[in-house]
Amino acid sequence: MPRLTELQDAFADAIVNVEHDVPEAITSHSSPKPRERFNIYRNNVYSSLIDVLSARFPVAERLVGEEFFRAMARMFIEESPPRSPMLLVYGDAFPSFLTEFEHAQDVPYLPDIARLEWARHQAYHAADCAPLTAGELATVPSDQSARLVFEPHPSLALVRSPFPIVSIWQTNTADDEVKPVSLSEGGQDALIVRPQLEVETYKISGGEAGFVAALNEGANLASAAQAALEESADFALDKTLAQLLAIGALAGYQVSR
Repeated sequence: MPRLTELQDAFADAIVNVEHDVPEAITSHSSPKPRERFNIYRNNVYSSLIDVLSARFPVAERLVGEEFFRAMARMFIEESPPRSPMLLVYGDAFPSFLTEFEHAQDVPYLPDIARLEWARHQAYHAADCAPLTAGELATVPSDQSARLVFEPHPSLALVRSPFPIVSIWQTNTADDEVKPVSLSEGGQDALIVRPQLEVETYKISGGEAGFVAALNEGANLASAAQAALEESADFALDKTLAQLLAIGALAGYQVSR
């Protein structure tokens, strides 16, 4: 007779793999292979996981329609079932799945929309942290400012895209009537942060995004500013830093050697 852990593993594996039969140890009073009952349980599990993805990626669902999204989500679940009992972390691989999903190639911005929504989900559940204020930063001696290394807020995320994802996300989230967004608008970079209770999404310029990306990688202020200028000659350090402080995107700093 299989051990309990072996039975549990076989049961869990059969639930999310539709090609697998009912585990041998599972019987009922009416049948040694209760396939119909097992399939009801399997379908309920799939339906629940699809609902999780639907709640996590509402704009992605709206863009392709509920029926298409649920069919697509089911295929994702078959390919990438949950590996953790915490459903809070389920869905992180969904944007990558969409990149390879051939039936959604006519919506090329869909993976980046999903990345934006996943970043918002992570930001919502990130650790609470008091943002760095301009007053605190003002205490740094001017001769040390170039060597400042900032600690991003725990909720901070940057999503860069060759598509106008912020405009697409915004109109599908906030507008009573969805407005058309032309892909000719070009790429947009999204900054996501939750300094207080609400997750905020901002559209930022390429230079600003380059600056944030460099800060996230641990670059000091001088190096991050140089990276931003290489991306956009219009980058303004003072303005960008003031904006990041105003929206609560930074949590602290240290002075590098």
